[in-house]
Amino acid sequence: MLPTWLPFYEKEHGDLANNVSRNILHISPRSIDRLLKPVRKRYGSRGLCGTKPGTLLKNLIPIKTSHWDITKPGFMEADTVAHCGGSLEGSFVWSLTFTDIFSGWTENAAVWNKGSHGVHKQIKRIEDNLPFAILGFHCDNGSEFLTHHLYSYFTDRKAPVTFTRSRANRKNDNAHVEQKNWTHVRLLLGYQRIEDQSLISKINHLYTCSNLFNNFFCANLKIQEKIRINSRYKKKYDEGKTPYQRLMESPEMNEAQKTYMTELRANLNPYALRRQIDYHQKQIMATLR
Repeated sequence: MLPTWLPFYEKEHGDLANNVSRNILHISPRSIDRLLKPVRKRYGSRGLCGTKPGTLLKNLIPIKTSHWDITKPGFMEADTVAHCGGSLEGSFVWSLTFTDIFSGWTENAAVWNKGSHGVHKQIKRIEDNLPFAILGFHCDNGSEFLTHHLYSYFTDRKAPVTFTRSRANRKNDNAHVEQKNWTHVRLLLGYQRIEDQSLISKINHLYTCSNLFNNFFCANLKIQEKIRINSRYKKKYDEGKTPYQRLMESPEMNEAQKTYMTELRANLNPYALRRQIDYHQKQIMATLR
């Protein structure tokens, strides 16, 4: 991502010397990690798992354990993150995360508790913001997802959405979205308890900025090959690309969708988005103190 980010940096902070630009563009990932190690923050406590099994629709919703066959956008994994601090008792904020398996495009939204009405409202909001249609929906066995209301919402439409679920206590069945719980939620809001309902709108403003930031300016890797050698696995990844780049390269995206994303991308600046993210974070954290 350095070639993409560098022109924006020079607009914000002035031109760099030629040798500095050249060194930045040729630095290795290992050197970046070594240089940044002293300034990286560490978080202490881990969050609690807030998934409570839903049993109403388990016989209707099939289990899917792998997603290696996904070759086009629209197949989404979903999960929730509890902002409960050290206790799941009482009412508090939850974060809802949707991740497209093909591109890594991720949308977040905050909801109070995780009742079916609030979750459904935010899912509809997320779907309206996606640059592509949802073709498949995959979730864990949480009671917030396994409801008749959500099942009907996805299946009772002209082009029904494939609804699948993972096995109980098997996070790898939902791996694409599980890893986003850290990079897209915990890095923004941490592990502290958020029990002020008035913060919902502020958190959603924060997520609006961070969604654009992550989808247009943060690259991800996709595994291409996984080989077992004795007791170890050797993995081969493709070149890192942003979700935006992966969607633009997909033949499944039509010209209208690509034009919309191109115009949106042209009006974005990662440094301006980062300032907005910092601003919303400070507002939220000031309320929590």
